[in-house]
Amino acid sequence: MSTIKNIEQSVYRINTANGSGTGFYSLENDVIVTNYHVVAGSLTVSIEGQDKNRYLAKVIYVHPGKDIAFLKADELPKPSETVITQHNHETNSRDKVIVLGYPFGMPFTVTEGIVSNPKQLINGSNFIQTDAAINPGNSGGPVINEKGELLGIVTSKFSDADNMGFAIPLETLGEELEIVGELNDEFTLGCHSCNGLIEEKTSYCPNCGTDVDERIFEESPLSDLSLKVEEAIGKLEINPVLARSGSEQWTFHQGSAEIRMFVYDHNYLFATSPLNDLPRTKLADIYEYILTADTGEHRLSISDNQIYLSYRIHISDLYSDHRDEVLDGLAQLALKADDLDDLFINEFGAKMTHYSK
Repeated sequence: MSTIKNIEQSVYRINTANGSGTGFYSLENDVIVTNYHVVAGSLTVSIEGQDKNRYLAKVIYVHPGKDIAFLKADELPKPSETVITQHNHETNSRDKVIVLGYPFGMPFTVTEGIVSNPKQLINGSNFIQTDAAINPGNSGGPVINEKGELLGIVTSKFSDADNMGFAIPLETLGEELEIVGELNDEFTLGCHSCNGLIEEKTSYCPNCGTDVDERIFEESPLSDLSLKVEEAIGKLEINPVLARSGSEQWTFHQGSAEIRMFVYDHNYLFATSPLNDLPRTKLADIYEYILTADTGEHRLSISDNQIYLSYRIHISDLYSDHRDEVLDGLAQLALKADDLDDLFINEFGAKMTHYSK
């Protein structure tokens, strides 16, 4: 199983302004593979490994008809071992399979199951059907065997099927990997009708004439609220793309502290950071510090045995005369959190949380 353990390091969470999914690196092809629906509406995304480091990745190829996309991340350290895409293993019923990914945006997860049907016909295409637990967030992740050989790519397009998971078979992916050498690292579309390559924005395929949705070539516009929040994140000299974790959600690290920003109850914008786990001693001193420390507009609190620093604003404040102060307050929370988690370690012996970096 050491091979599987090494492969785990080549599986990444993919974060976009619309949600998150999973992708995996292929050394044999030098691309990151995922589902199209994971990156739809994005030209640049971030990818994140188990070490919590995030890297920018360009979407260089999409084939919506096959739900396949390829990414390039120039600054990503290449993993030492990845899935094996070139092999002769044939998937059969009752074969054991292993699914790697980030379900529901949670930390890295491994699930196992068996193949129920290696060629389940759905809407004119074959899929591998398995009883392995597959959930939203697993989309784009690899389905492998115990040798580390890739069998398929998880797809969660069929979410109404209980206790059934589906994967795009390697044969379908292989057809797309054949054209990797023809890509120039700029956004390219695979025609859903003729499979021809389309490199420029157009309303029809220049190869076969079929209609093409021009929006595929464009980034989905951000909400006005998102633009304002990302302006605050930019004050920290962080590329906002690296902070995106879903629709009007952001998660990033300022130093060692994890920072979360999200809309709450449709009316409030919350910024919060889990600083430290409560220690078993000096609790009275910690409580006194939390109650008396002057942290300005930010608030220290305790929840589930963890110390938090938080900042809550009404969304309307972002459109008031205090807009600039509010944006500064969002940025300052991150800077304070990075200082305070060290303070609680040095002064009170509190450990950092497992969210810390």
